[in-house]
Amino acid sequence: MRRVPAWYVYEQAARQGGIAAVPKNQHGHPVFQRDPDGVPRCPMGLRMHPVFDYAHTSGYQARRYRCPLLFPLPTGQCCTHAQFAKGKGCHKDSNVELGGQMRITLDRESPLYQALSTQRTSCERINSQAKGLGIEQPKVHNGRSVANLTTLMYVIITVRALDRVKSINRGLLQMS
Repeated sequence: MRRVPAWYVYEQAARQGGIAAVPKNQHGHPVFQRDPDGVPRCPMGLRMHPVFDYAHTSGYQARRYRCPLLFPLPTGQCCTHAQFAKGKGCHKDSNVELGGQMRITLDRESPLYQALSTQRTSCERINSQAKGLGIEQPKVHNGRSVANLTTLMYVIITVRALDRVKSINRGLLQMS
């Protein structure tokens, strides 16, 4: 299975003015603080300086940001970052595509994001239950049959959910 780059998942939503309710996974990389416009801040908390744009090997446009103490001109200040001691200073390459920018600037604490994320995880739970029932990929070929099987799937999942709710309510009533 081909792995889809993270920014690409956000791209379509960003182009249409929406948002993608996807949790951010850093894959073990350090988290850079960013300004609301997506510009990274160095480990000292200073706004980094854009140096050049380029075509990244993963297929997106990227921008290289460099240490604000050394670029565009050295300020004479020092930093404890290991790369600063080497004379290079810190750097960060950032995806400048719409989807890449959405991925790094999306407010994952906002009520809109939280609501969409809840809907998304609900759909994932339903799909997981359908897979458990063996009905996530109907083996029928016409639309009406697919619709009937899908309806059956939702009925079964709803009955199971109601059964869980009744069980929880019985437990609560026995406690009082």
